[in-house]
Amino acid sequence: MSTTTGPRSRMPGPIPFVPEMAEVAGGLHKVLENGAIPSTTIALLQLRAGQLLGSTYFTIRETGTLREAGESEERITAVATWPDATCFTAPERVALELAEAVLTPNPSGERVPDSLYAKASACYDTKALWTLVMAIAHIGFFAPAALIAKPIPGMPPGRNYTD
Repeated sequence: MSTTTGPRSRMPGPIPFVPEMAEVAGGLHKVLENGAIPSTTIALLQLRAGQLLGSTYFTIRETGTLREAGESEERITAVATWPDATCFTAPERVALELAEAVLTPNPSGERVPDSLYAKASACYDTKALWTLVMAIAHIGFFAPAALIAKPIPGMPPGRNYTD
């Protein structure tokens, strides 16, 4: 019988069971740090993705990342209602729109129409666009773990699971 108190994850950390995951995750992290997209833009995009997925872990993690980067509470809070907010740059708005388009079902057509791609390609070069794609893929890769295994919100990677 466990005597651990406080928040608990549903599952233990994955690396002892699927060590191959570390290499894939490391590759995704490396792409996000390639300098093609400001780290703030990636954190804004990933915060919105966490909100859309209903993941407390992602929203707390990215909110913390943005605070550590010196982002204002106004910008952090406004991510939830970004289409009406005036505090985001055009490239940030496109990144938020892409994340939302990819992660939100669209029963009336394709999720990323040519018009959205055109806006994105006007703001970002090819390397930066691929980095945005990988930032969204990063969330997609970790979404099942966040939603099923429920890592502990507010804990850093490697210490966010109860073993």
